[in-house]
Amino acid sequence: MSTVTETRTEELAPVSAEELARVLLDTDRPPRPSALSAALSFGWRAVLKIKHVPEQLFDVTAFPIMMVLMYTYLFGGALAGSVTEYLQYLLPGILVMSVVMITMYTGVAVNTDIQKGVFDRFRTLPIWRPAPMVGYLFGDLFRYVIASAVMLTVGLIMGFRPGGGVTGVLAGVALLVVFSFAFSWIWTMFGLLMRSEKAVMGVSMMVIFPVTFLSDIFVDPSTMPGWLETAVNHNPITRLASGVRELMHGSWPAADIAWTLGWAVAFVVIFGTLTMRLYNRK
Repeated sequence: MSTVTETRTEELAPVSAEELARVLLDTDRPPRPSALSAALSFGWRAVLKIKHVPEQLFDVTAFPIMMVLMYTYLFGGALAGSVTEYLQYLLPGILVMSVVMITMYTGVAVNTDIQKGVFDRFRTLPIWRPAPMVGYLFGDLFRYVIASAVMLTVGLIMGFRPGGGVTGVLAGVALLVVFSFAFSWIWTMFGLLMRSEKAVMGVSMMVIFPVTFLSDIFVDPSTMPGWLETAVNHNPITRLASGVRELMHGSWPAADIAWTLGWAVAFVVIFGTLTMRLYNRK
């Protein structure tokens, strides 16, 4: 009995500071992850959340299908005289509207993690500071691509025929994804500012609905009153929808592409900076 007690006492003997320092200093530390590696890791985390909760894909599958069916068959005959003809104009616009609307879930995800205390752990990690925020946006790129694929598949079944072929369609989707990535920085800022995810969704809807409906998604701005046409033509969503539409139909809208990319850069510079300042202070 005494032998066992002595053995246990020896095993639990305190380690001196010199011995502990020697052990820690003699071991090579793992290399610090690069900025891209850290951001991609957080992006993969966002994708895994979709894997474990597949219901999150409802807004990028069922919602786009409902939108294109409803607007095409409700307004096609009245606005264009033909459902098929209206579909050629409407589908790229509805694609833009659907993807832009789901960007707000980035802010909701950020706010949810803050409320759960996950961000406290992220801030203690020896990683590139913006990595968690950029990772959210990387993960949402997967959602944007799925929504685009679903929408285009349904459109092709209904009779959508893009004159630009596969190249034009891919170029239009790429322009949409780039803009949506930049636009999402607005919602990351709101995700850090608001106290609850419901508040984030409320503010996001107040911004998204006017911006998307006051555009050329559904009708040509030339049919609107002069003052409204001017406002619609200066809407960044109008530039985006026009650019995507023209690319898919085989044209090269240099002005619309330039304006869209310019708006994207402005969103990243302004709201990305504000987001990181809030993130560092919160």
